[in-house]
Amino acid sequence: MMGKQLQVYADRMSQPSRAVLIFCRFNGIEFEEIKVDISKRHHLSPEFREVNPLQKVPAIVHGSFNLSESHAILVYLASAFPGVADHWYPSDLFRRANINSVMDWHHSNLRHGAVNYVLNTVLGPATGRPLNPKAAAEADKVLSSSLSKIEDIWLNGDAHFLLGGSQPSIADLSMVCELMQLEVLDEKDRSRILSPYKKVLQWIEDTRTATNPHFEEVHNILYRAKKKFEQQRSRVAETGTEPSNKVDGRSRI
Repeated sequence: MMGKQLQVYADRMSQPSRAVLIFCRFNGIEFEEIKVDISKRHHLSPEFREVNPLQKVPAIVHGSFNLSESHAILVYLASAFPGVADHWYPSDLFRRANINSVMDWHHSNLRHGAVNYVLNTVLGPATGRPLNPKAAAEADKVLSSSLSKIEDIWLNGDAHFLLGGSQPSIADLSMVCELMQLEVLDEKDRSRILSPYKKVLQWIEDTRTATNPHFEEVHNILYRAKKKFEQQRSRVAETGTEPSNKVDGRSRI
């Protein structure tokens, strides 16, 4: 199995997909990137259902082994491929358990807040949903609470990364990729959300720097989406017409 090339099924507009792609590129893991365009509903195809019955990205195939869920994938990659530095997923049992704990927290807190806020303020129409101010307000509270916990608990002290780390772990990469989705927001709104959290802002930059040039390359699609939404907002301000919420000529999430 280990002799077979890794296949990564991903949509780069997906935060967890970006984390897996950056990890592979940074660590020199040879892989084939297979694009699954969620906006074109490729994830619902019978072919992709064979890869991941849950029909979500990212997913990997490594020989006869299939795996889904980004955190599980990152753990597998850090463990299965020689040459991956220990700081990504430490061999020390206690440090590893703490990273697992943070990643478990991520899904029901930071991800819940960030995804629902962005969907209900910007990206909803791109997925066929109307914008929902009430849901956005609730998500805003979850997002703010999550950022406060990251700032006060896991970035407590002078360390550059979560849990006192001097180098990034898979938890840092996953959660920073999550927060990068806020790039598509209006800049004033993004600043309102993030600017109170100085340690979080520095942590985002530290993780970006530690994983460049791969971080920037994988996020290029998000930066293009950001530019598209900025242009749409400018047109609305100038003409009063409603935006189409299309990215690169088609709906994206």
